[in-house]
Amino acid sequence: MKISDLRDNPGARKKAKLLGRGIGSGKGKTSGRGGKGQTARSGVAINGFEGGQTPIHRRLPKRGFNSLNNEKIDIVNLGQIQIFIDNGKLPAKGLISKSNLVEASLVQNLKRRVKLLAQGELTSKVDLEVDFVSDAASEAVAKLGGNVIKLS
Repeated sequence: MKISDLRDNPGARKKAKLLGRGIGSGKGKTSGRGGKGQTARSGVAINGFEGGQTPIHRRLPKRGFNSLNNEKIDIVNLGQIQIFIDNGKLPAKGLISKSNLVEASLVQNLKRRVKLLAQGELTSKVDLEVDFVSDAASEAVAKLGGNVIKLS
C-alpha cells in the first residue's frame, strides 16, 4: 500500500450544494433563505426570537427583587479576634479599630460595616471599635476589662 492509494471512505466527503444558480437547481434566487430582511443576511441571529410566538423569557413569571438598600455586613467573632491576637496579626493591648481588622484580613474593606458576635472565647483585654455588637459579645469584652465602641 502506498500513500497515493489512500482514499476516504465512500460518503465521507459531501460536495456543497451550489446556491443561486437558477430555479432549476432547487436552490436558486434566494438560496433557501426565504425573502428579504434580517434572516436573509449572513451572520445575524435574532436572539430569543421564536417566530412570532411569545419568547420564553416573556412567558415565564418574574420572581423576587434586588433591594437597593442591600448592605453587606461583615461578621467578626470573639474567637477569631483571639486567634488573630495569638498569631500576632492584631495588637494584644489597646484599641482594635476597623483599619486593624482590614489589615488582618478579617474585614474586606473600610466601607463595609462590622458586627461583633460572641462566638468563641476571648482571653485578652482589648478595646474594639465596630459598627454593631451583640449583647453577649459586649458582656464578654466587658468581663475582661475591655470595652466596645460603637461607630454608628
